[in-house]
Amino acid sequence: MSEIRLTKVAVDEVAPNRRRGGDIRVLLSPKTVGSTSGFMGVAYLQPGEHFVEHYHPYSEEFMYVVRGTVVARVDGGQEIVLRPGEGMMVPKTVKHRVENRGDEEACMVFHASPLAPRPDLGHVDTEQSATEHAGHARPAGDAAAGSPR
Repeated sequence: MSEIRLTKVAVDEVAPNRRRGGDIRVLLSPKTVGSTSGFMGVAYLQPGEHFVEHYHPYSEEFMYVVRGTVVARVDGGQEIVLRPGEGMMVPKTVKHRVENRGDEEACMVFHASPLAPRPDLGHVDTEQSATEHAGHARPAGDAAAGSPR
């Protein structure tokens, strides 16, 4: 019997991605651990920060709040408040935006599955980020703009 090789990834080993707001760190992905069914990470939002509205054409996204409180605005209208110990699933193709309206840092764990056929197809922004407002626009779904692969 051959030995199974497992890889662990610490949050401090992953560079923060701030292109879509907040601090997103993809820990477990095809790139980091060779996953084939999805990716997982941790996201941080300071008070007043948000992740831009987006959707995933091929994936469901699971969110679990560890610390703080976030508001998930779904399909541009419905708002769902998530507190520590609470989670939700956003179905494929459903637009969502996550905001920290509280006065402390929010920390959440996220997982998306299944993977898109190509990294550049996995995430579609439907609003501009602060970076894009500053003149550094990236096309929606751009693999360089935060794909987990």
